Amino acid sequence: MKKIERAIISGGGTGGHIFPAIAIANELKTQFPGVEVLFVGAEGRMEMEKVPQAGYRIKALPIAGFQRNSVLSNVSLPLKLIKSLVLARAIIKEFKPDVVIGVGGYASGPTLQMANFLGVPTFIQEQNSFPGKTNKLLAKKARRIFTAYDGLECFFQKEKTILAGNPVRQNMVEIEGKQEQAYTHFDLDQNKKTVLVVGGSLGAKTFNETMDAIITDLSKKDIQVIWQCGKFYADNIFHKWEKQLPKGVWLNPFIFDMDYAYAAADLIVSRAGAISVSELCLVGKPVILVPSPHVAEDHQTKNAMALVEKDACLMLKDQEAQSKMLDLISQTLSDESLCKKLSTNIRKLGLPNASKTIVEQIALSLS
Repeated sequence: MKKIERAIISGGGTGGHIFPAIAIANELKTQFPGVEVLFVGAEGRMEMEKVPQAGYRIKALPIAGFQRNSVLSNVSLPLKLIKSLVLARAIIKEFKPDVVIGVGGYASGPTLQMANFLGVPTFIQEQNSFPGKTNKLLAKKARRIFTAYDGLECFFQKEKTILAGNPVRQNMVEIEGKQEQAYTHFDLDQNKKTVLVVGGSLGAKTFNETMDAIITDLSKKDIQVIWQCGKFYADNIFHKWEKQLPKGVWLNPFIFDMDYAYAAADLIVSRAGAISVSELCLVGKPVILVPSPHVAEDHQTKNAMALVEKDACLMLKDQEAQSKMLDLISQTLSDESLCKKLSTNIRKLGLPNASKTIVEQIALSLS
């Protein structure tokens, strides 16, 4: 296995790209002490804040995505792409990486394209069950493509594709033996069923409108709720519920102790982002996925369907959430055999140690 001394990791835009990237960087440092890791991201995107917070250097490209709602803002895109390609080439020539790893997001396109042009081995980590157009193009010259779902050989060359899973924040999915602490943490009754509703750090409008409508009814059914509303919606929701929140409901903009939330939950309601789904597979609890309809190429529906087809989750369309969520939650929690089947099947899809697999396979491919 060849030692990796310098690596570039490129991509970002959302936590779903950034957290796997940081997990891969951490694993590179574990397996190759002294390795230099440089991130390449997009100007103004989340990675420019999150990557330095994790202790890594990052350089920015002026690349941006196509804006469907504003034609005028797309006029400068060709110039931004050219500038990004030139800058990516300069970064690679100066840093002289042994490998360049793309995790998806705007910056990964020009960075991997220039790495391929300069003869630097490239690798792709595809988080979703249906790859985007950029990764399909970049994969043609990539040395390995690491996937989180079975069956992606129809998009990528089979001999280059490795099912590795998505790197996740390991501390969040380690829930064994934490249930009692979790009930205390959220001030819940361990004799009652608990549903966790989580729509991401910013929140999900559909989830919050739905919970706003059914929270009292859930309480009447003796169902406890851990409700993450997200910081974007917090003020309005807290203003309404601060004096009349039913007992057994924990409401907060953000959940810092996600391992406790997963440990306490008998049922989880979540969006179907790639990293969320990977975490849920490792947690192994019954899940209702409500895919966001506002993501590129409808990735979340495809991620959810990959589980539905294996009887590993229930899926509810976003537009049906308000009318069907109450009954679906209460019926699922009351059906022990269904919960057991969902839990067993989703756990089978969990792929732990993804970061370790990815880094080991990168190093082996260089030998």
